[in-house]
Amino acid sequence: MSGKVVSSDVTSISEGQRSGKDLQREMGGKAMRRTDETLRKRKEVENETAAKRLRTGGTLTASGVGVQGSYGYQPKTRETKVVWEEFLNNLQAVLADEEQHALRECAEESLQILKDANKKDTVKRKEFEELLDITVSEEYFLKIIKLSRKLTDYVHSTMEDDEGGAARIEEHGVSVVFEDDEEEEEDAYMKHAYDENEDDDEEGVELQTNVVLQGAQQDEEDDETQQADFLDAKKIDAYWLQREIGQIDENETPHETQQRADAILDLLSDESKPDDTAETEMMLQFNYQKFDLIKKCIKNRWKIVWCTKMMRAKGEDRSNIVEQLQAKDYGQAILAELEREVRKGDKEAKEFRQKLLEQQKQGKRIDDKSKNMLDLKELSFEHGAQTMTNTRCELPKGTTRVQGKGYEEIHIPATKKNEVDVSKLIKIKSLPQWAQLGFEGMDYLNPIQSTVYNATFERDDNLLICAPTGAGKTNVAMLTMLREVSKCVEDGEIDEDLLADMKIVYVAPMKALVQEVVGNFSNRLKKFGIKVSELTGDAQLTKAEMTSSHIIVTTPEKWDIVTRKTGEKAGMQHVKLVIIDEIHLLHDTRGPVLEAIIARTIRLIEATQERTRIVGLSATLPNYEDVATTLRVNKSSDPTQNGLFHFDASYRPVPLQQQYIGLTEKKPLKRRAIMNDIVYNKVMSRAGESQILVFVHSRKDTVATAKAIRDKALENEELGKFLQQDGARREILEEESERIKDNNLKDLLRYGFGVHHAGLCREDRTTVEALFGAGHLQVLMSTELSSLDVMQMIGRAGRPQYAKGGGDEVGEGIIITGQSELQFYLSLLNQQLPIESHFINKLVDQLNAEIVMGTVQNTREASTWLAYTYLYVRMLRKPGVYGVSREEMEDDPKLEQRRADLIHTAATQLDKANLIKYDRKAGIFEATDLGRVCSHYYLTAGTMTKFNEHLKPTMHELDIFRLFSMADEFKYMSVREEEKMELGKLLDQVPIPVKETKENPLAKVNVLLQAYISQLKLEGFALMSDMVYITQSAGRVMRAMFEIVLKRGWAELADKVLGVAKMVEKRMWLSHSPLRQFKSKMLEEAVLDRLERKNLPWERYYNLTTQDIATIVDNPRSPKHIYKFIHMIPKLDLQASAQPVTRSMVRIELVITADFQWDKKYHGTAEAFHVIIEDPDGERILHHEPFILKDRYVSEEHYLYFHLPMFEPKPPQYFIKVVSDRWMWSESVLPISFRALILPEKSYSHTELLDLKPLSITALGDPTYQALYPNIKTLNPIQTQVFNAVYRSNDNVLVCAPVGSGKTMIAEMAFLAMFTEAQGQRVRGVYVAPTQDQVAVTYEHWKEKFGEKLGKAVVMLTGDTAVDLNLLERGEVILSTAKCWDKLSRRWHKRRNISTIRLLVTDDLHMLSTIEGPTMEIVVSRMRHIAASVKDSKIRIVGLAHSLLHARDVGLWLGCPTQAQFNFHPSSRPVPIEIQLRGFDQPGFSTRTVSMYKPAYLAVKHQAEDKPVIIFTPSKRITYDIVVELLTLCQGEIKPKQFLHCSTDEIQPHIELVKDKLLRKALSYGIGFYDDGMVRSDKAIVSALFDAAIGAIQVVVAPYTMAYKLDISAFMVVMVGTQYYDGKEYRHADYNMADTLQMIGKAGRQQHDDHGIAYVMCHTPKKEYLKKVLYDPYPVESHLDGFIIDHLNAEIVYKTIEAKQDAVDYMTWTFLYRRLRQNPNYYKMYGVSHEHMSEYLSELAENSIKSLQDAGCITIEEQQTEQGEKREVLEGANLGMIAAYYYIQYTSIEIFASSIKESTKIRELIEILSSATEFEEVLIRHHEDARLEKMSMHCGIKQANLQFNSPHTKASLLLHAHFSRRSFAPELMEDLKMLLPQTIPLIYALVDVIGSNRWLTPILSCMELSQMIVQGMWDRDSPLLQLPYFTPQLAKKCQANGIESVFDLLEMDDDARVKLLGMGQKQLSAVAMACNSYPNIEMSHEVEDADDLHQGEQVVVHVTLVRELNDEDPVPKVVHPLYPQEKKEAWWVVVGDK
Repeated sequence: MSGKVVSSDVTSISEGQRSGKDLQREMGGKAMRRTDETLRKRKEVENETAAKRLRTGGTLTASGVGVQGSYGYQPKTRETKVVWEEFLNNLQAVLADEEQHALRECAEESLQILKDANKKDTVKRKEFEELLDITVSEEYFLKIIKLSRKLTDYVHSTMEDDEGGAARIEEHGVSVVFEDDEEEEEDAYMKHAYDENEDDDEEGVELQTNVVLQGAQQDEEDDETQQADFLDAKKIDAYWLQREIGQIDENETPHETQQRADAILDLLSDESKPDDTAETEMMLQFNYQKFDLIKKCIKNRWKIVWCTKMMRAKGEDRSNIVEQLQAKDYGQAILAELEREVRKGDKEAKEFRQKLLEQQKQGKRIDDKSKNMLDLKELSFEHGAQTMTNTRCELPKGTTRVQGKGYEEIHIPATKKNEVDVSKLIKIKSLPQWAQLGFEGMDYLNPIQSTVYNATFERDDNLLICAPTGAGKTNVAMLTMLREVSKCVEDGEIDEDLLADMKIVYVAPMKALVQEVVGNFSNRLKKFGIKVSELTGDAQLTKAEMTSSHIIVTTPEKWDIVTRKTGEKAGMQHVKLVIIDEIHLLHDTRGPVLEAIIARTIRLIEATQERTRIVGLSATLPNYEDVATTLRVNKSSDPTQNGLFHFDASYRPVPLQQQYIGLTEKKPLKRRAIMNDIVYNKVMSRAGESQILVFVHSRKDTVATAKAIRDKALENEELGKFLQQDGARREILEEESERIKDNNLKDLLRYGFGVHHAGLCREDRTTVEALFGAGHLQVLMSTELSSLDVMQMIGRAGRPQYAKGGGDEVGEGIIITGQSELQFYLSLLNQQLPIESHFINKLVDQLNAEIVMGTVQNTREASTWLAYTYLYVRMLRKPGVYGVSREEMEDDPKLEQRRADLIHTAATQLDKANLIKYDRKAGIFEATDLGRVCSHYYLTAGTMTKFNEHLKPTMHELDIFRLFSMADEFKYMSVREEEKMELGKLLDQVPIPVKETKENPLAKVNVLLQAYISQLKLEGFALMSDMVYITQSAGRVMRAMFEIVLKRGWAELADKVLGVAKMVEKRMWLSHSPLRQFKSKMLEEAVLDRLERKNLPWERYYNLTTQDIATIVDNPRSPKHIYKFIHMIPKLDLQASAQPVTRSMVRIELVITADFQWDKKYHGTAEAFHVIIEDPDGERILHHEPFILKDRYVSEEHYLYFHLPMFEPKPPQYFIKVVSDRWMWSESVLPISFRALILPEKSYSHTELLDLKPLSITALGDPTYQALYPNIKTLNPIQTQVFNAVYRSNDNVLVCAPVGSGKTMIAEMAFLAMFTEAQGQRVRGVYVAPTQDQVAVTYEHWKEKFGEKLGKAVVMLTGDTAVDLNLLERGEVILSTAKCWDKLSRRWHKRRNISTIRLLVTDDLHMLSTIEGPTMEIVVSRMRHIAASVKDSKIRIVGLAHSLLHARDVGLWLGCPTQAQFNFHPSSRPVPIEIQLRGFDQPGFSTRTVSMYKPAYLAVKHQAEDKPVIIFTPSKRITYDIVVELLTLCQGEIKPKQFLHCSTDEIQPHIELVKDKLLRKALSYGIGFYDDGMVRSDKAIVSALFDAAIGAIQVVVAPYTMAYKLDISAFMVVMVGTQYYDGKEYRHADYNMADTLQMIGKAGRQQHDDHGIAYVMCHTPKKEYLKKVLYDPYPVESHLDGFIIDHLNAEIVYKTIEAKQDAVDYMTWTFLYRRLRQNPNYYKMYGVSHEHMSEYLSELAENSIKSLQDAGCITIEEQQTEQGEKREVLEGANLGMIAAYYYIQYTSIEIFASSIKESTKIRELIEILSSATEFEEVLIRHHEDARLEKMSMHCGIKQANLQFNSPHTKASLLLHAHFSRRSFAPELMEDLKMLLPQTIPLIYALVDVIGSNRWLTPILSCMELSQMIVQGMWDRDSPLLQLPYFTPQLAKKCQANGIESVFDLLEMDDDARVKLLGMGQKQLSAVAMACNSYPNIEMSHEVEDADDLHQGEQVVVHVTLVRELNDEDPVPKVVHPLYPQEKKEAWWVVVGDK
C-alpha cells in the first residue's frame, strides 16, 4: 500500500485460509483449569510429538484455499472424475460467485446428504436446500441425485474426522489466558517436552568471540548421587564454569561472562588461598548472592580446576596436566572418578561424544563418516508464515468475550498510550544545521526517535529497532542515513567527492513499499545532492546508474541476485549502511532470502574488516533478542553501547483496540453469509465517522465484499453514510471513475468504495491511493498476503498523519477468521508468536549460490556460513522445533554435527542434481555450469533437475513451452473449477498446441504464458493474477534454459529457446510484424495489420523505399515512419576471413559493422549480441561469446578473433551467426567456406631428448668460464644435448625448448665460444631480444658475468643513434632490442662495425608472431644478407625459441644445418610443469575476474604449501585488488601470516624502507607485488625478500606486462585471467600466446623444485584453445607483410634496394618467404606454385612502393642502362630520409608534411604531433575515456568532437597536462613517462620537415615545443620553473621580488636567496647545481665575403658558440625534473630572414 493510505479501522477477512491443530481448550471469564490427569496425558503426548508438531505447523494446517487434494473426497477413476466435475459445475450454476473452497465444501456436505441411504429423497431435498439456502427445481434436484449416485467411489467416512475436529474446537474454545486470571491457573499449560524455561529461552542468545554461537547446556540431576553439592567430573568440560556463571545474569555478554569465569578459575587455582579465603573472595565477586554456586565451587574446588584445565588442553599439554594431577593428594581420586565414569557408561557412545567434543574444541572438521543424511522436507515448516509454535496466549486486562450465533468475539482494549514528555524529545534545531534539511516541517523527533537518536546518529553500531507500525521507523532510518552523510561533511558543507563513494542499501519487502520509500527519501534528500534509486524487477539499474546512486532501495530477492551475480565484494563495494525494513519477515517464506543476505553481509564485513553498518527495523516481536544476535547487535545495559531497542504497543501514536471474530459455523455458505453480515455491521458502525480499510485474502474477494456491502447498504437505504451529500466529492469520484480501466472498480468508485490489489494496472492503483489519501473514498478493500501482512495492515489503523482534524484518538482493528485460527492471530498481534527460521526450506538453493560465488568451497566453510544464519540462532534456542534431540544438544552444544549433517544433505542433493561436484571424502565443493545458471537466474534446484533431465537437442517450440510449465517455480499452480471454461477457450486461441487437458496445471501454465505473448484479455481475477506470477518468472526461466542449451552446444535448440525468450519479453509471435517491437504511436494498428497480411520476408523490408512502403500500407502518413523504424532494428554486416594456424586449428577474423540507425530511446547505450559459430550441419555450436555494441562506437568496425577446431576430413564450411539478445528478427548469418582452404603441411617433428649423461661444467674447458657458474655442477639434459653444436661448432644453431630450459645459459655458451675462438682478439657479439624489459634483465646479469668477471665491455643500446654508435664501437657484448638494432644496422654499408659482428644471438624467436616480430624478422634477415654479401664475413647466428611447430622453417631461414636444429617437445623441460586450466563462465570481464580472486588464494594455500608463488593479473588495478583480497582472506585464517616465512622482527627493517603504503602492509603478511609505477627501491626489496636464498615472502603479484621484467621464478604460477583490455578495439582481447608462455615458464625452479605448477584461470570458451596451444608446440607465422613498408623505405633510402626486383629479392631472405608455400592461405595466397609465390611477392612489393611514393617518401626515376634499356630506379626522397633516420613510420611523416602550414602555432603543433602513428600503441584502459574527458576540461581544451577513446587524443591530453604540471592518476603518469621519450625523435622529424619548407615561425615554435616537453612547462611560463622544487607559486613570488630568470637568481645575495626560496639545505643544493649547469651561451657569427654579397647567391655564415664545459662531462646533461630519461644538451642553429 502507498504511504497515502488513511486508516483508522481495519478489518481482515481470513476465513477459510487456515485451520488449526485440535487443541483442548475452554474459554470463559477465566482461563480453563486442568486436572493432574489431563496434564499428565498432555505431557506424554507432547514428549512424543512436540518436535514434529511444531515443525509441521503446531496449530495450523492448510485447509486448502483453492488447492485440490485438501478435501475428503477425491475421484479415483476417470469416470467418477468426469461426474465429479459435472456435479461441481451444477452446484456452481446455482451458487454463482462462491469461492472454490466454499463450493467444494458445499459439494462434500451435499454428498453426505444425497448419499445417505437412510433418508428419503424428500428429506434429502429439504436438507439440500437448507444447506444451499436456496430453492431448487425438481428437474435440477433429480439431476443432482443421479450424478451423486454415479460417484461410486465416494466414502462417507472421509469427512468424519474433520467434523469431529470441528466439533471439539466448537466445544472447547481457544487456548488463551487472560492476565486477570488467578495465579494458580497460569500454570495450566505444560511447556515444550524439554524446554523447561520457555519464557527465558525467548530472550535470545549471545555471541561468543569466536563467531560460533554457544548453546546453553541444561544441567541434569545425577541419578547416582543425592548430595546437592556433589559435582560429577564428567560434567566439567572447558566451559562448565562459564555456563554456570552465565545463568546468573542474563544481561551479561558472553565476553563479560568469560572474563568473570577466568577470574574465578584463577582464584580457585591459587593454592596459596585456603578455602575460606577463596569463599570470601567469591562472595565479593557475586555481591553476596548465589551461595549455592559458591558452595558447590568450594566443595568441588580442585575437581573444577583440574578438569577445566584438562578439557581446555590439547595433545601433549593434556598429558602434562594429568602428570601434574597425579602428583597431588587428591589427584588419584579425580582421575579414578573420570575412569570409572567411562567404564560405567556406554563406552562406544562416550568415545564418540568425546571425539566430537575434541574435534570441536580443536577446530577440526568432523569426520566424514559421522555425516548423516537428513530429511530436509521433514525438518522444514510446511505452512511458512502461518507456522505456530506458541502453546498459549496471554491476553491483557479488560479483554472480553462475546458469544454470537455462529461466531464468537474477543475484544482487546487499546493499550494505554505513554504520556509524552516534550522536554525529553530531541529538537530538530539541535541537529547540525545541514541535517535539519532532512526533517523539514518537524519540530521534534518523537519519543522512539529521540530514544534511539544517539545510537542512530552519533554511533556506527549495528542496530535492531522493534516498534509498532506507524511509530516513525522511517525517520529512524533517515537518522542512520544522515549519520553516513555526516562523514562526507566538511566545514558544514557536503564534499561531493566523499559523497560519491557513499552507498546505502535499503531493503524493503515489497515493490510497492520500495516505490513508497524511494519517493519519500528522494524528496527529503534531494537537497543534499543524494540520488535515490529503485532496484526491483520492474526497475533495473545499469552499472553506471548503480555507481551514481547513493541510496539503492531494493527487495530482498533483487539484492540477493545482485550480490550473487557481481560477487560479494563487487556487490557490496562502498556500501556503508544496509537497512533491512520489516525484518520480522524472517518468519515468512521469504525469510531465507533475508537470512542469506544478512549472513553474506556479515561474513564480508568480518573478512574485509571494512565496516558496513546493519540496521534492522521490525514490528514488535517476542524473541527480538534472537534477531539481534543474528544481526550482531550489541545488547548492553549501558545506553552508550546498546544497539537493541524494543518498544511495546504503548508507543503507538494512536492506541489500537482489537476485535477477533472466530466463525464457528461449519456450513460454508452460512459461514460466508455470517461473515458478510459481520463485515457489514462492523463497517456500518464506523461509516461516516472515519475511513475504513478492509483486507481480504484474494483479489476476487475485494470486489465481492465491496459489492456485498454496497448492495446491502442500498437495500437498507444506508448508502448515504458512505457517499456523503458533498457535491464536490461526488463530482471528483464521477470524474475519476471515467479514467479507471477496471470495470469493477469503475462501478464501485461512484459509490465511495474502492478496491486495491496487484491485479490492477499501475494507474488504477495510484488513483485509488490518491483518492483514499485525500479522504474521497470511505471504504477501501485490499488484499492481505500473509500473516505478517496482517500484522502490518492492522498497524495501519489510526495513523495520525493521515487523519482529519488532528488524528484519531483510538484506531480499531478487526479480524474475522475461522475459529481454529483465533489463537494464531491472538498470538501474532499480541507479540506472543516467536518468529522462526525457514532457512531449511531454501538451504539447497542458498548453498548452491554461495558455492557458485566462491564464498563456500568445502563443508567446513559451509558449516561456518550456516552459523551466521538466524536458523542457527533458533536451533540453539529451540532445538526441538528444528528436529534436534536432547542427546544431540548435550553431546554437541554448538550443533557442529547438526550443521555438518545439514550441509552434507544439501550438498548431496546438489550433487545429485548436477549443480555441484561434491567430493564427499575431502568435503570439497566445485560449482558446475548448471549450478551457475541456477544461481544466476535465481531458479530452484528442482527446476534445474527437470531441465537437465528433459532438455533434448531435437525439441520444438511445443516441447519448450511444455518444459517451461514443468518448472518448480509453478509447482503450486492449480486449476480452479471456475477457470476451466476460460482455460478451455484459451486452449483454442493460443498458437502452439498444448498436450495436456485443461484440468492439468501444466496446461494452465503453458496456456497462460502463450496468452500473455498473444496479449489476450482475460476475464477472471484469479487467472490474471496467475498470469502475472507466471510472466514475472518467465523471462529468467527461459533465459536459464537458453544458457543451458548454449553450454551444451545445441545450435538449433539454442536458436529456438532464445527466440521464445524474446517472444516472452516482446509479447509477440514470429507471425507478427517486427515493427511491433517499437510500440510507437506513429505505427498505427491498421498499418501493422496490413504489413502482416502481406507476409513479406523480413529481409526484403530493408530494400523497400518509402514509395514501396506507401504502396503496401496504402497510407500516405506512415511510409517515412515505417522506413525509419525498419532501419532501427539492429542489423549487422559481417565479414570474415579464415587463416589456418595448424592442420587442426583455424583462426577466424570477424569484422562487424553496424548497419542500422541508433536511437537511444529504443537502443539505450548498448546492445548485446550472441556470436555463435556452428558446424556445417547447423547442429553443433563450435564457439560462442557475447558481443556488446556501444552507442559511442556504433559507427566503427569491430574485430573479433576466434580459434576454431578443424576436423578431418575438412568440412565444407562453418556458419557465423550474430543474434541480438533482445530484438526479434535481428540476426546476421555468414557462411565461411573452406572449400578452397589450403591447410598447412605437416611440418612438425621434435627432437628426441636423449638420455645422456649430464655434462660437467668443466666441459667449458676454461677455469675462468667455469667460475662464472659457481652453483652449477652439471648442465641440464637440454644444455648437454646442444653443447657441441653451440660451444664446439661455428654453425648457425636453432634451439627450441620450453621456457625455463636454460636457454639463457645456451646464449652465454655461444658468447664464450666466440671469445674462445677469437683467442684474445677483440670481437663483438650482439644479443637481440624483442623487448626492452628482456634486454634490461639480461644486461644486469651479463654486466656482472661478462663485464666484471671476464673483463669484457658489456653495453646496452639506448635507441639514440649517436650514443649507440659510441657504445657499438667500444662494446664486445652488445645487448639490444630488435628496434634499436634495426635502427643502427640500417646503414650497415657505411658502418663497418655492423658487418664485423661475429655473433648474433636472437632470443625468443617464437615472438615472430607478435607486434615485435616483423622487426625481429628484418634484423635477422638483414644480418643473414650481410653475411652473404660481405666478403669474409663470419657472422654466426644462434636462435633461441620456445618449442615450435614450424622449427624446420625457422632453422632454414636462419641458415642452420639439420644437425644444428634442435626442437624439443614442450614437455621436455628440466623441471616438469603441471598445467591446470580452470574455466569461469561469467560473461562480464570484471565480474569474471573478481570471481577468480578467492580460487587463486585457495590454489596458493592448498597446492603451493610453503613454496613461492607468482600471481599474474590483467592490469595494475587488478593487481592491487588481488593484494587487498589476499590480505582480507589471510586475516580470516587461524594463521593469518601463513605466507610470511620469517619472523616479524626479521622483516621489519626491510618494511621500514618501503615507500608504498599498501606494499608495507602486504609484506608484513608475506605478500609482495610489482607494477611499473613502483620506485626502484621497492622493487628491489620485493625481489630480495622473494629470492629463493631468503624466501621471506611466499607470494608476489604482478601485472602480466611485468612477465619479461621479473627476474624471479617460483614453484607455482597463477594466472588470473588470460585477457586484457584493448583500448584500440574497445574490447577485452586475449593475451599474446608468447606472453602466456613466458608467464607459465616462471613456474618450476631449477635446483629447487622437482616440478612446477601453472594454475591458469580463463574464460570457459577459451579453455579448449588454451589446452591446444599450451600442451602442443607453438605455431609461429610471419607478420612482416603488414609492416614491410617502413622497412622497404629504409632499404631504399640506404641504397640496399634500388629497384622493384631488388625489393622482391630482398624479401626472399625473410621468414615470410619460407612460410608462404607452407601455409599460403594464412597470407591470403591461394596456391603453392612458383607462379603464385612470384605473383604474391611482386604485388606486395609494388603495393608497398606505391604507398611510399604516394606519401612522398620515395621517387621513381627512369634511367637508361649501358645497354640503352630504360630502368626504373627507386630513390629516397627527403621525407623518406627523415623517416628512416629518425626511425619514424612513413605515415607519420606523411601526416606531418600534409598538416604543417607556415602559420602553424604551438597548440596546433601539439595536435599534429599527437596524430603521429607511433601513438596508436598508447594504452587505453577500460572506462578511461571518462577520466580523459574530465582531464580535457581541467586542461582547458575546448576542441569539439574529441574522441576520448582515441590514443591520439590521450597523447594530446597527456602533453597538455604535462605542460600545465597537473597531477593525475598514477597509471596516467606511467603512460606519460613512456610517451615523452617517443616525442623527441618526432619533434626532430617535425623540425626537418618544416625546415624543408623553409618556414621560420613554425620551426622556432617546434623547437620551443621540444623545450616544453623536456621541461614540462608552457613557453609563456616563468623560466624559473626549469629549476627543481620550483612551483608556479614560488616563481610568482620571485617575480614579485624582481627575479625573472635563472641568471637573476644567480646574481642574488646568498642570504636573500635563501630567505626568498624558503627551502631546506638539500633542496637548495639541487637548485644551486641546476643553476650552475644552466647553459650560458655566447654566440658570434661571421659572414664570408660580407662586402661582396649578391642577390640569389649562397652565403656562408660561420657561427661560433661558446659554452663552459666540465672536463669530466664534455656533453652536459640537461636538468629536467619532469623528463623521465637522461638527456644530453643539443642545439639547433637557425638562420632566418626575420
